[in-house]
Amino acid sequence: MSTESAAAEVAEPEAPEAGSGPAAEDAPEAGAAPDGGAPEGDAGGAGDGSAGPDGLEDAADPTGTGEPDGPDGPDDAPEGAASEGAAEAGGNAPDSGAEAGAGEGKDTSADGEDAGVSEAQAELAAQRELRERIEQRKASKDGPVAAGAKLKGTAADLLAAVRAVESGEKPVASAFREPAPVAPQRTAPEPLRRPAAEAPAVAAEPAPETVEAVAAVLADGGAPAALAARAAAVLGEGADGVLRADPWQLLRVAGVRPEQADGFARALLGPDCGPGDERRGCALTVWLLEQAALAGHTALESSALTAALAQRGVPDPAEAVQSALAEGDVLVFQDALEEVPGAAPVRPAPPGDDTDGADGTGDAEAATPVRVLLGLERYALAEESLADGLARVMNSLPKEGGSGPEGDGSAPADQGADPDGADPDTAAPDTVTPGGSGSDGERSRPPATADWESAAAAAKGSAADLIRAVATHGLVLHTGGDAARAEPAALVAAARTLGLRVCAATHSAEGQRRLAEGLDGGPDKGVAVTVAGLLSGRQGPGRDADGALSLDLLVVLDAPQLDVETAAMLVESLPDGARLVLSGDSGVLWSAGPGRVFADLLAARCCPQVVSRTPDPGPIGELVSSIGVGELTQVEAPGKEVVIVPVRDAPDAIHRTVQLVADSVPRAIGVPAGQTQVITPGHGGAAGTRALNAALKERLNPGPGRFGGFDPGDRVAYAPTPGRTVLGRVVGADAQGLRLECEGTPVAVPKERVEQSVRHAWALTAHQAAGRRWPAAVVVLPGDAAGALTRPWVYTAFSRAERHLSVVQGVAQALPQAVAERPAKERTTRLRTLLRPQAPAAG
Repeated sequence: MSTESAAAEVAEPEAPEAGSGPAAEDAPEAGAAPDGGAPEGDAGGAGDGSAGPDGLEDAADPTGTGEPDGPDGPDDAPEGAASEGAAEAGGNAPDSGAEAGAGEGKDTSADGEDAGVSEAQAELAAQRELRERIEQRKASKDGPVAAGAKLKGTAADLLAAVRAVESGEKPVASAFREPAPVAPQRTAPEPLRRPAAEAPAVAAEPAPETVEAVAAVLADGGAPAALAARAAAVLGEGADGVLRADPWQLLRVAGVRPEQADGFARALLGPDCGPGDERRGCALTVWLLEQAALAGHTALESSALTAALAQRGVPDPAEAVQSALAEGDVLVFQDALEEVPGAAPVRPAPPGDDTDGADGTGDAEAATPVRVLLGLERYALAEESLADGLARVMNSLPKEGGSGPEGDGSAPADQGADPDGADPDTAAPDTVTPGGSGSDGERSRPPATADWESAAAAAKGSAADLIRAVATHGLVLHTGGDAARAEPAALVAAARTLGLRVCAATHSAEGQRRLAEGLDGGPDKGVAVTVAGLLSGRQGPGRDADGALSLDLLVVLDAPQLDVETAAMLVESLPDGARLVLSGDSGVLWSAGPGRVFADLLAARCCPQVVSRTPDPGPIGELVSSIGVGELTQVEAPGKEVVIVPVRDAPDAIHRTVQLVADSVPRAIGVPAGQTQVITPGHGGAAGTRALNAALKERLNPGPGRFGGFDPGDRVAYAPTPGRTVLGRVVGADAQGLRLECEGTPVAVPKERVEQSVRHAWALTAHQAAGRRWPAAVVVLPGDAAGALTRPWVYTAFSRAERHLSVVQGVAQALPQAVAERPAKERTTRLRTLLRPQAPAAG
């Protein structure tokens, strides 16, 4: 590994520019404090209070009990939303921090947007349709959530109340107290799958009179009128009346913080407003769970949630949780614990036995430990729908002889790796015997086992193992680095020769292009697609009359980037009898949105796992491989493939980064500035993406920024929907807005959305860069980033480079320490628990 002194031609030492002291360019919050106070600035950078475990834009701990594994800047997180006791992620929103989407949509980039707004609306409509389907499925289930036996104290009260509501014994409102009964919510029949030819419904914009009425209420409460349109869209018709009756409903608008909602409520309610107001407690409960979702959690333990409410000044947190449950805004779950790290077990007493043994524990110690979780309906139902769909995929494949690839029920020799460190002696077997009654009669008979074996014999190494596993299993997991992407491509090619309808989806348009080039026959957009393009219907094979994808095999690359909602939509879209392969690098950062789908599936060990034996080549591949096992080794880089550039402080880091991108790398490595990507842990801070983008623009594309801060030729990141990012360049502007070219597709961004959805992109965060690679990458690690580094973050950032990696290093020994001692933090999810019944018991 070269250092600066050994590679002067790559990074010549120069004195830092005069007057370049550190400065945090933190944008104001989405709305001014309604009680007259100035809003708090963006806290998205190092040293500004938002340093999470995976990046400086990571969420703070929503529980106040530790550091959750917050995402490295999900696009939907409001910048400037980090504060004590709440998991607010600074994200991929614009510098204003105004449009955060509270987890609405995920960072699965498409290959451009054909119409911008219409594409975003179609995708949001698809998400709404899925949520309606799984809500009705949940409503049709008989009985309460079965998990565990009798609890004590608050947990028992919560569970009893929910069971009373679910059984119909009590209406929702009277389950916790006895006001006037509330009519139970009407359950609509489960909607039919929409035929592909029918366009999805698009949400209408709020009526102008509704926006005006909301603006009047906001003015009375001292809140900025700029929030009116968003509040009307979130709260719907009659939003003005909702806000007057419950001012804390303003927290449902992305970017609004509790102190701002408190000020708004004080202005409207006067002396009737207090910290113990039931409406405040209920709204804060929902808000905290939304912030936890931004940090990657799909639920929170009840003790963690009540502790966070107490930190927010709620005098009776348990009562606040009960109010949220009674309103139906929050769901409660009681999950059995089995090797779930970091969870405090609650051991229920055996039924009919309220006495303890001589040691004070009695038989309760022998009972199954459980944990009480609370979550938003949206993510809870998506996670349950995903688990149900995966079970369907695993069990609907017709049998063709043996239960395993070799006919003996065994997995290939290299299957079964568990990155989470599960004990192989206690984990479930690596394979599941498919069941089910066969196909729906409309599909052609799948290839025989002998045909699959012939295809496997023509392949090599791990690709052959993958083909054999797919032959007899509906769900297969595949792990490996960038070079291992050739193995799913070989599977796709083999399946096509067998006459299967097959499609391969990637995280980004760049990944789609690389996959298409690797398939026999060259680019084929009918086979190689993006996840967003497949779900929206713009790419792929289309859907049948029932709304299911016309596929026999779906291969999803970059699987760690799947959040629970996106994964649920994919699985729900598969027809019965279709196979699903999830492939990805288990060392990279998890999804920007809630959940850790790929990691949970690996840990659950409910299906075959094929581990690639194909290493990434060259010094960069050797370095990344060592990081994956917790070591930061020094590698030989004779061609200056890896260069370390020590820096003193943030201004020096910015100066050297600009020098590398503009001069040194093009001259010494031959990679132009337009093909070099800068990656840094956070948006804020003295050397975050804002500061770096400003310096790089001044050097590479100077201009007055007359189009909302942008000029033609600027590199930009565009978020068409909250949580999704596509990269492109500014082409021009007109009276309607900004014109971009995003990954080969022209995009028109309306003028009113430019500030909210477009930012410069010479410098990105690691989560924004995930799923993409560049010929050269410059990873910037300023001194204030030391506490934000983790092994997955370093692994992801360093592996974005193909030919050359420069590391602008100002964290000293914090870098090897992070690689060795800071693995990915746990996220609170339920998928592994929900999948457990699907896996046969060990032994």
